[in-house]
Amino acid sequence: EKVKSNNIDVKIPKSELEAEDKGAEEERPRESDSNILDVSSHYPRDKHISIQRHLADLEKLADLREDERKPCPLCPEEKFKACYSHKLHRHLQNLHWKVSVEFEGYRMCICHLSCRPVKPNLVGDQTLSKMGAHYHCIICSATIVRRTDMIGHINRHVNKGETESRFITVRAPKSSYKVVKESATDVQVLPNHSTPQKTDSYFNPKMKLNRQLIFCALAVLAGERKPIECLDAFGATGIMGLQWAKHLRSSVKVTINDCNENSVTMIKENCHLNKMKVKLNIREEDNGETVGNGEENSDTIEVTKMDANVVMHLRSFDFIHLDPFGTSVNYLDSAFRNVRNLGIVSLTSTDISSLYAKAQHVALRHYGCNIVRTEYYKELAARAVIAAVTRAAARCNKGIEVLLAVALEHFVLVVVRVLRGPTPADDSAKKVRYLIHCQWCEERVFQKEGNMLEENPYQQLPCDCHGSMPGKTAVLLGPLWSGALFNTGFLRRMLLEAVQYGLDEAQPLLKTLVCEAECTTLKHFSTHSPGEENKQEECGVYIRTPNTSAESYLVHGKRKSEEVLRGTAKRQRAEHSAEHPPFYYNIHRHSIKGMNMPKLNKFLNYLSEAGYRVSRTHFDPMGVRTNAPLAQFKTVLMKYSTPTYGGAQAEGPVHLPGEIQLGEEVPAAAVIKVKEAEIAEDDKSGVAAAVFTESYPTHCAAE
Repeated sequence: EKVKSNNIDVKIPKSELEAEDKGAEEERPRESDSNILDVSSHYPRDKHISIQRHLADLEKLADLREDERKPCPLCPEEKFKACYSHKLHRHLQNLHWKVSVEFEGYRMCICHLSCRPVKPNLVGDQTLSKMGAHYHCIICSATIVRRTDMIGHINRHVNKGETESRFITVRAPKSSYKVVKESATDVQVLPNHSTPQKTDSYFNPKMKLNRQLIFCALAVLAGERKPIECLDAFGATGIMGLQWAKHLRSSVKVTINDCNENSVTMIKENCHLNKMKVKLNIREEDNGETVGNGEENSDTIEVTKMDANVVMHLRSFDFIHLDPFGTSVNYLDSAFRNVRNLGIVSLTSTDISSLYAKAQHVALRHYGCNIVRTEYYKELAARAVIAAVTRAAARCNKGIEVLLAVALEHFVLVVVRVLRGPTPADDSAKKVRYLIHCQWCEERVFQKEGNMLEENPYQQLPCDCHGSMPGKTAVLLGPLWSGALFNTGFLRRMLLEAVQYGLDEAQPLLKTLVCEAECTTLKHFSTHSPGEENKQEECGVYIRTPNTSAESYLVHGKRKSEEVLRGTAKRQRAEHSAEHPPFYYNIHRHSIKGMNMPKLNKFLNYLSEAGYRVSRTHFDPMGVRTNAPLAQFKTVLMKYSTPTYGGAQAEGPVHLPGEIQLGEEVPAAAVIKVKEAEIAEDDKSGVAAAVFTESYPTHCAAE
């Protein structure tokens, strides 16, 4: 017969087992871990007796006693004395089986044996050693007291993919893994892949747009020079690096890095799943599949296991993407240390609680930036990240040009081009300034250059809130990036790449970004032909086109000549005035109470007809990016708003009686004064609404 003693299987002859059973009748006290047969033949041998498939299995454990009175196999003698079968059945069912935890067909019943002793209590001179009720984990043999804690303990094992016992040599099937497909790339993920703090391989389906934007940026860089070395510093599942290698092929040499061993293992499995060869790092002591020395294959991905700062210090790359959990500021110095000239660094920041001014002290600690919650808080977050990037690049004698800055619900994405040399570094550092923000009307302006103090810094604000309101009305925010957030030529080429590779989710956003970069409405958006588009110049870098020779303008891996750099600086100064205006206004934030606003697209046309540059913005669906001051913005908004209770809902300009004619600007203060005067005059007679309707007739706007 097989019996268990201290979780060890022992073979005992039947005769000895019968003798022990007979001796047990004479000697009643038994040990809590007495030899009990494990009748569950389908379950592994080394599991605790409290883990069974059926209730009958627990009853069979008690049937080993030939006596009419049978003890409970999971309770000590002093807690539950031996009884008849019907009473034992009720005891096992109510006390042990009903409160069990189920997992893959097995029940982990509550156990009262001396597996988990409780701290003894001293009562007089006697020591009462009480035994605590507990559960035995089916996976790791841990003892858990509460049932809810046991359920959470099992769920954590499942989320980590640990569905097999540590004592079983046969590997369980990977039923917990599931395959996710994105952009023709398959990756294996765990059930808790969207919870970064509880999984080693984080995969967020909501970041698909982020991955598509980064892919388009890399594709544009791959069109400038080939091949390029690109790094995904935080691989997780390796989905991003696999998409790069699968679509761009020989144009890129992909390196996927992660410091977690489980993530590296999953990255290798995902490479094989997508029929990609794995090239292991030289420093990595692994006997896995490698590529021979000197062999270059477009289907080969290099996988490294080291800290992101280390791999960026050791090697040079043309394209680096940083996407850690939270802020990226801890890796900026390493990223700019060895990145090649005219290379690209992209970073995704997911610490939106601090960047969106919900945790202002964290933003001050990470980015050295003072921010508050404003109507343009998303653009404020993007400029704070770029300011930190600019300072990190300047410490390495490098300047930047911002190619793309996107701030959406879940992340802030910044893509910059690196310009080597102290001159570009100084020019970039000068664009980091403080912002003066009025807390009453939310007017804003960047502080003037220079180190001299002003007697009244409120004079820089276009509004007069400080003179009409008591106390201090403005706050100093920053330091922030004051330059452009977009590069039109780069965005247009990203749009072409998105169309070429069929990235449907990125195309609408890229069109909005192009319009925002040019500060124009979507109706005026035009796509240049490929020959005209490729003639655009970015940072003095002429893009390779079929009609121009790349060798005459761009030398791979070498610094540009002094003449080209000087010409670039002159062109940048000449084109500085054409940059899109900073920040935007929310049309709902500045709406007039009691008035119907015009439709957003029509309001954009009204502002454009007034002579201002205007466009929509991706930061806010109801935001308007314009170079018009806030006072003029409100004037135009008031002019084309209609009363809510005038009986007319048509959109058109408000006509004031008397001297103000159609097409003239209507001061908001004058409208409010006239309205208040008429209401006060006829308030007693109860005809205020009628007078207001007669004084403000509405007319349908001709479309």
